[in-house]
Amino acid sequence: MNTVIGNWQLPLRTSLLLCMLLGVSGKGFSQGAMAPIDNHYYHLLDRYEIGSGRFAPYHTSYKPYRRLPIAQLADAQYDSLQQSGSAADRFNIQFLANDNWEWSERDQVDRKPILKYFYSRTPDLFSVDTKDFNLSIKPVLWLQAGVENDGQPKTYRNTRGVELRANIEEKVSIYTFLAENQVRYPFYVRERIRERRVVPGEAFWKSFGDAGHDFFTARGHVSFNPIRSINLQVGHERFHIGNGIRSMILSDYGPAFPYIKIQTKVWRFNYTNLFAQLRGDISASNSGATGSVNYPKKFYALHHLSLNITDNFNIGLFEAIMSGDEQSNGIEVDYFNPVIFYRAVEQYGGSNDNALVGLDAKWNLFKRIQLHGQFVLDEFLLDAYRQGNGWWGNKWSSQLGGKYINVFGIPNLDGQVEWNRARPFMYSHQSNYTSYTNYGQPLAHPLGANFNELLGRLTYQPLPRLVLEGTLLTADYGTNPANENYGGDILISYNTRTLNEGNVIGQGLSNKLLMGDLQVSYMLAHRLWLEGTYTMRRLEAEASENRNMQLIQFGMRWNMARPNQLF
Repeated sequence: MNTVIGNWQLPLRTSLLLCMLLGVSGKGFSQGAMAPIDNHYYHLLDRYEIGSGRFAPYHTSYKPYRRLPIAQLADAQYDSLQQSGSAADRFNIQFLANDNWEWSERDQVDRKPILKYFYSRTPDLFSVDTKDFNLSIKPVLWLQAGVENDGQPKTYRNTRGVELRANIEEKVSIYTFLAENQVRYPFYVRERIRERRVVPGEAFWKSFGDAGHDFFTARGHVSFNPIRSINLQVGHERFHIGNGIRSMILSDYGPAFPYIKIQTKVWRFNYTNLFAQLRGDISASNSGATGSVNYPKKFYALHHLSLNITDNFNIGLFEAIMSGDEQSNGIEVDYFNPVIFYRAVEQYGGSNDNALVGLDAKWNLFKRIQLHGQFVLDEFLLDAYRQGNGWWGNKWSSQLGGKYINVFGIPNLDGQVEWNRARPFMYSHQSNYTSYTNYGQPLAHPLGANFNELLGRLTYQPLPRLVLEGTLLTADYGTNPANENYGGDILISYNTRTLNEGNVIGQGLSNKLLMGDLQVSYMLAHRLWLEGTYTMRRLEAEASENRNMQLIQFGMRWNMARPNQLF
């Protein structure tokens, strides 16, 4: 795999080596590897930030977070929660301190090792902690089986892997997650795979047995701080921008991708530059992706500026560019300028790449409530908007949401609600090489465009190790009749649009989705969950028969996040 700039290529392994050489020079300021995005884990971080009345040491609009500021949040609230928090809060804050033991200032109680070397620390199968080096190795396991209605085959998941992180002289941080998976998904996920030839959230795959899928998951990064305020990373990861369950800017729904990231944190500012290599098209059949073909590349650059205006109000601005063509020509060197307006670069070079701009905001109130939102512009003409004629090129998406902790005064009962919308043709462009996608999957919302969605979630932790979570969503979205384009499929060129004017959200073939998910989880040991889930999904589709699904699954999940399959 290569990093491509202009017409020259730099092997990714060389990029990693350069980062490590830079990282081991000078005084160390590393803040650790990033903590993987995990719904329960990040919910706890949100809960304790909101409850504190002040922002955390990190900016929550750009996920995942690094481990040092997570440890700082846990340390800052440790004493108060141990004295006056609920039993669940006392358990949670100790859990966060244990999980980030190499950075936490809390005394870590070493356990008696198993067979002399294993589990000397609560979270880790094997760990090393010296003055200049620490290492954490964890097993990854997810075994699950389920039953679906309508005579569908039983679902299952068999995931085995390893998670590793290390810090060298407090200068260089390393993270790796590797897992082999065999999965038989519920019918609605298999239908999406059949239609789009991609496994949601994953890249290369092949068929496995009867209606199963086999794929390998690999993520990782190298991180270092050349000076205290600037962090540099090279890796293969996924990201999430925003404070909602969904993101209209960049979400963790899709597969991981190779990237270079520069993050600068000074005063109340957090400025992030992300440069990534994505895939513009893939070759696949019902038996899986074709591994012998070099999939065409495209390039993605994003700037995000986050500002804590006060101790409880934050606003962020972003711009992004998607660049590519069938020849996989190199990215414009100007796109690597970390402080420039991308539309000006487009005009200077005469290119017609896909540029997006927008903002996000967050406001924490009364130590109980968080309000948040996003607004993204793809293209926009003010005159056309004033005329109200539904011009196709007025493309935007938005999110408005809120979080409320200790609902009705009930400890550890937290609620979340959000409203997401996207105009027809949002995120689409002239081809797959400039659409806002990677490996045939949306970079933002899994529904793509042309939708209106309301989403709610309740999380209740009545006992320290017991977590109940319920999610309900309703969505109206439009799909395309044969040989027409109403703007819902962002992989189709907007040049094939059916209408120039009169476009409205939900146009085309009508689809009404109602989906609920209830999860009961019990933590047997550190990040070792026994869980049962009930999922219902009802789709009223104009183009096909209505579909009603009910699914019950039971499993054991260890050191792995549950993927997002809410679509």
